[in-house]
Amino acid sequence: MAGKRERIAIRRIDNLAARQVTFSKRRRGLFKKAEELSILCDAEVGLVVFSATGKLFNFASSSMKQIIDRYDSHSKTLQKSEASSKLQSHVNDSTCVRLREELAEASLKLRQMRGEELQRLSVQQLQELEKTLESGLGSVLKIKSQKILDEINGLERKRMQLIEENSRLKEWQGWRCSSVPIQKLCMRKGSHLNP
Repeated sequence: MAGKRERIAIRRIDNLAARQVTFSKRRRGLFKKAEELSILCDAEVGLVVFSATGKLFNFASSSMKQIIDRYDSHSKTLQKSEASSKLQSHVNDSTCVRLREELAEASLKLRQMRGEELQRLSVQQLQELEKTLESGLGSVLKIKSQKILDEINGLERKRMQLIEENSRLKEWQGWRCSSVPIQKLCMRKGSHLNP
């Protein structure tokens, strides 16, 4: 394909003359892009470039001093924000450590309540654990008894409803049975009763 440019690998140019020519061309292109950016986007742009020989090149859309002062001000604000962020991070870390310790302690107590890891406990600690378990068991039994009573009461209400429904069905069936044979009897004889 004619007219298509080959991409140049981005790495240091070894030939000094070629390096200086490339620097000069690319610097002009970079400064042109900086100027376009400042005009098109109404951005405040400051660009500082030092060549390999130490020569300074700069571009500023307004005043370089104003841009540098603004940059310094922004950097100080950013540093304060970062310091505050680090402090908050430290607080979060210490909170996280404390929560991990509490979780480990609670997990150990739970395992001990299940009868695990009891060998390291003293007699007094075992007695305290026993009291805690007895108290907990008492609460469990109380709630369990209440739930059983609630279920019994619910079943009793259901039983009474079924008895009432059964009585109504028997009444309805008795009424229906007593009225059906008369109509059948009348139809067989050929007589019609007017209701």
